[in-house]
Amino acid sequence: MENKLWSPWIRGFEAFLLLERSLSANTIEAYKRDLGKLAEYLHLQERKVPPSAIQTEDLFQFLMSLNELGLSAPSQARLISALKTFYKYLLLEGGVQNDPTALLEGPRLQRAIPSVLSYEEIQAMLATIDLSTPLGLRNRAIMEVLYACGLRVSELCDLRLSNLFLDIEFIRIIGKGNKERIIPIGADAIKHLGFYLNSVRHQMPNIQKGHENYVFLNRRGARLSRVMVFLIVKEAAVTAEITQEVSPHTFRHSFATHLLEGGADLKAIQDMLGHESILTTEIYTHLDTDYLRETILRFHPRNRRGLE
Repeated sequence: MENKLWSPWIRGFEAFLLLERSLSANTIEAYKRDLGKLAEYLHLQERKVPPSAIQTEDLFQFLMSLNELGLSAPSQARLISALKTFYKYLLLEGGVQNDPTALLEGPRLQRAIPSVLSYEEIQAMLATIDLSTPLGLRNRAIMEVLYACGLRVSELCDLRLSNLFLDIEFIRIIGKGNKERIIPIGADAIKHLGFYLNSVRHQMPNIQKGHENYVFLNRRGARLSRVMVFLIVKEAAVTAEITQEVSPHTFRHSFATHLLEGGADLKAIQDMLGHESILTTEIYTHLDTDYLRETILRFHPRNRRGLE
């Protein structure tokens, strides 16, 4: 930050995000870049003022300038979130008396409905894996855990042996922002994870130093990469002749949607997915609504007669 009036507050804000909010390094850098855009705007306006001198009108003008430059709606929404978080921090620290972001509203974003697989499609993918090979045992365990626990691909790759509590049917996950959550794991996933651990993982002679505690390893004895998990899932989808685009995240979406369709509480799904806000989890209520609407259109006798 070139503006020395802002630099101490930016450094304090960075520490606040890391220590108090436990945000990831990537998120903190994104927030700093967004604040950097405001600092650059003030520099171009030849305004050497502290954060406390910024008014709501200044921020409106700043956002209008970004809109004219073609900044996308998602980027604008994230930038406004960064500004709001920054000024909440300043209020807590006594850096400002009033919050100039209080009246700011982000652009309305059209949330994309994530694609999901049916239970039958997931079963078809699982059935394509050859369980007579060590890689097959590993890959089946990977997909079983993805679907049983709704993990992000990064969480699957980071899964540690010390965080498996299979005797009581739970696993421990360290998710985004270094936040811990405990997730139940079902009998099928435990069975196939056990096959892999006992017949493959615990028999590997070439585990690399520093990778001894990771659950899923490649042939060279190193932690499995995200790219490899994508390839494993993609190959199973192609073999099962599933036409839609499938990724590890599709298993996460399917996990949440199938729970909701089965009557699970939305708050419980939020906790298992590790969503900070219930608003993020609510996307699955739209999925469920679409599913119900399609069911009515297909099977209700009055709708069927209308379509004939």
